[in-house]
Amino acid sequence: MENMLEKIKQSAAFLEGKLSNRPSIGLILGSGLGELADEIEEAVKIPYGEIPHFPVSTVEGHAGQLVVGRLHGKTVVAMQGRFHYYEGYSMQEVTFPVRVMKQLGVELIVVTNACGGMNKSFEPGDLMIITDHLNMTGDNPLIGPNVEELGPRFPDMSSAYTPELVEFVEATANRLDIKVQKGVYAGITGPTYMTGAELIMLRKLGGDVIGMSTVPEVIVARHANMKVIGISCITDMAIGEEIEGITHEQVVEVANRTKPKFIKLVKEIVSTVEL
Repeated sequence: MENMLEKIKQSAAFLEGKLSNRPSIGLILGSGLGELADEIEEAVKIPYGEIPHFPVSTVEGHAGQLVVGRLHGKTVVAMQGRFHYYEGYSMQEVTFPVRVMKQLGVELIVVTNACGGMNKSFEPGDLMIITDHLNMTGDNPLIGPNVEELGPRFPDMSSAYTPELVEFVEATANRLDIKVQKGVYAGITGPTYMTGAELIMLRKLGGDVIGMSTVPEVIVARHANMKVIGISCITDMAIGEEIEGITHEQVVEVANRTKPKFIKLVKEIVSTVEL
């Protein structure tokens, strides 16, 4: 972990050399949702491959670059494409950009994803505010020696998704007349989609949606004492008793259809949130 701390500082120093302002909000943009980064003004775009120690995104629909600039008056840093455990990266590598964001001065992370809906009252195209999560990956990015400079040995996850910001996002969506759900995100490793029996199990455990990201990033953000907003785009229904085949292309297609209201909501959140 000491070596990781040095890598974090090297990555942040590289980025600081390219930026005129320190970002206060970090955006992690999931499958099909990266277009929001195109709305950032005075944008500095830095491919992941140019940043020291950064992994490189290998998933279709993920552009693979950091975009830093102004969005509704706030300086933001957006990950246009994220990293996943199923790509073969370690949990520490998956969450490395969150550590770098913290080093750059980010106080709030807005994490987005495309996911399957297990709650029978949800529909494809719905947006869901994440209120909590189930870590079903069998791993944790904080395993290993702890560096106090990064966060405490035993961080509290009882309110991983900042409760007052859950209420704020819901109120913001209502003001914009955007329908939103609220619920629990079940995080798995992937890359396989789940069997019917697995989906029934996860729903019975309390999961409302299921996806292959987000949980590691949120754990690290909270370890670093960052505020967290999580928003899921439900791209398909994952009801165990009624399971149908799904492809990544279908996921991206529904995410693309949902983009306008998603972008509208996140822009308003950035504009009006108090840090």
